[in-house]
Amino acid sequence: MPPKKKSKKKAASPSKPAPRKPAAKHKPAVKHKAAPKTARAKAPGRPAQRPAPMSEAHKFAIEAARSLHDDKCTEIAVLDVRGKNPMTDFLIVASGTSDRQMRAVMHHVQELGEKLGYTAVRSTSDDRATWLLVDFMNVIVHLFEPNTRAHYDIEMMWGDAPRIAWEREGSVSRDRAGLNTAGND
Repeated sequence: MPPKKKSKKKAASPSKPAPRKPAAKHKPAVKHKAAPKTARAKAPGRPAQRPAPMSEAHKFAIEAARSLHDDKCTEIAVLDVRGKNPMTDFLIVASGTSDRQMRAVMHHVQELGEKLGYTAVRSTSDDRATWLLVDFMNVIVHLFEPNTRAHYDIEMMWGDAPRIAWEREGSVSRDRAGLNTAGND
């Protein structure tokens, strides 16, 4: 009689259980977005969270956005890039209507910066004033002609950055000249 072949299967020893295959990971079909911290209800037994105090750069970014709005810029976005961008804390992106208007707007923003203690480190523009930039170190202002803005799409580059609310509370639309104080845009 030929010798018996040993099977490769090992009998489970009474002291060691047989190894188990890892369970397949289940991915949820839908991810739910967490509610913003300000919208969350206070959990019982926990003290309410106070919002962090606003930095001077944050206040300046909001005032700069308001100045852009007063000067008839459109689609203004203030992005909080703290911790995401080593060069700055806030980006402001807006659209202008003409090269003359855009240059005047940037001049007004630089004046506002000096008034609030933020001197522009540099400012640049292309030949036709389709993209103007003013760098205040902690705040960078980008002002685009609408087609150029769509081409470069800076907001999508920083798509994960939170947007900062900059609109005045309870105020009507206005402009620098005070022509539109009734709110009839």
